Amino acid sequence: MITARGIELRAGARLLLSDLSFTVSPGDRIGLVGRNGAGKTTLITALAGITRPAAGTIARTGPVGFLGQDSRAADPSVTVTDRILSARGLDAAGRALRTAGQAMADAAGPRALERAMDAYARAEAAFQSGGGYAAEAEAARVAAGTGLPQRVMDEPVGSLSGGQRRRVELARILFAGGGGTLLLDEPTNHLDADSVAWLRDHLRAHQGGLVLISHDTALLEVVANRVLHLDATRAAVDLHNTGWSAYLAQRAADERRRSRERANAERKASALHAQADRMKARSATAVTARSMARRADRMLAELEPVRRTERTARIRLPEPAPCGRMPLGAVALGKSYGAHRVLDGVDLAVDRGNRLVVLGLNGAGKTTLLRILAGAERPDSGRVVHGHGLRLGYFAQEHDTLDPGRTVRENLAAAAPHLTDGEARRVLGAFLFSGGDADKPARVLSGGEKTRLALAGLVHSGANVLLLDEPTNNLDPASRDEVLAAVGAYPGAIVMVTHDEGALDALRPDRVLVLPEGDEDLWGEEYRELVALA
Repeated sequence: MITARGIELRAGARLLLSDLSFTVSPGDRIGLVGRNGAGKTTLITALAGITRPAAGTIARTGPVGFLGQDSRAADPSVTVTDRILSARGLDAAGRALRTAGQAMADAAGPRALERAMDAYARAEAAFQSGGGYAAEAEAARVAAGTGLPQRVMDEPVGSLSGGQRRRVELARILFAGGGGTLLLDEPTNHLDADSVAWLRDHLRAHQGGLVLISHDTALLEVVANRVLHLDATRAAVDLHNTGWSAYLAQRAADERRRSRERANAERKASALHAQADRMKARSATAVTARSMARRADRMLAELEPVRRTERTARIRLPEPAPCGRMPLGAVALGKSYGAHRVLDGVDLAVDRGNRLVVLGLNGAGKTTLLRILAGAERPDSGRVVHGHGLRLGYFAQEHDTLDPGRTVRENLAAAAPHLTDGEARRVLGAFLFSGGDADKPARVLSGGEKTRLALAGLVHSGANVLLLDEPTNNLDPASRDEVLAAVGAYPGAIVMVTHDEGALDALRPDRVLVLPEGDEDLWGEEYRELVALA
């Protein structure tokens, strides 16, 4: 279905991996894993045909469905149903059928009606040939499985929240799936617990090929039967024809074996060098001593290279600037998208040092609320209140604060213009953007890299109120731990939207706002179950 031969991938001048060959056959469910920046998104976009490898070839047979990390690819005016049906070309056929039906209703006279009926018959035949009403029902089932409520199916995609748009794209790819190859980049982002469970069963039953990037180890455990590990420290790839648990056990055993072999070889080489040093002083044994020294050097050279410990971003949040007792508030906020009322009379008071978590189902208005508080969107009614000394820092789940046309360094300079070039490069280095990475355009970054860059922009902002919308999405486990440690240590106020219970533990909220009701309450453990459901 997909055959990669001798491919080489680069990020600018930096080599990500080379001489990679593998196949994705029917029944293969490959977990593509590795640290942020190792090249996972670069590889999967090359497999999808969106980008080209620096060298080598990629051949595709059969349909390929690709879910990227950007949920804004769809025309915002298209309805949810039509967007999902477009995966099989049924959106145009459905529109033609509706147009023909309206023409029948509007026909003036027998001849016009006859022409309209003929057009309707042709449109219906084209619609049915693509699956017709059964396909529409299947699309609705897939949409429901991903957690999209029935009420949004006739809404334009542009009226949905970021999490809902992501679900639309996932539903579209799964609807197209059939026996083709699915290429999925972090498909569980923005899914609630029930939708994740549904997705696990759906992917496990998929008969075609699958390449899956995910930091959800439970998903990999259930779904993956092969593992492709990208090692950023060696620009190398390890392919394991095993499931996730067996891969972890095999990798740990390989590390122990390499460690033993290196220790034994170093001990023997040290003994040979010591013996050679004793013998080289005598002319009768000098030749033997040189031979022994060369043997010791060859013994060490033949060992597998030491795997360097992968670097972790040193993430810290800004030291908050002084502010008044209530730096941020909101009064009677209201917001609608078309006929759908997202926020209705929401009041909010964020005191200095408060830690507030915003909960609610997808589409309840969580991201909309943070965008309004950040000034990225205007409310239809009500107002945002800026208290004395307020300095806002905003992390957007769709990375809206980044300019995709600017480089990594230019994006940081826009967020922290007071930094010198040298200071900016030191900050970027701490967030694992070294050398030529600083001059890459933001549009080519992976989701995890964009998350790191957006967080780097907060470091020197002096913000005393942080608005964090899903800050752990797309992060590998080590980077996620760094972010959560930084959240836990930050002394300023935080308003957070999250599906991640670990982020909730790091936040240690003192208050909770539940949407769409807009009810604010003191935090209690009874609210915890809403995090997974959100």
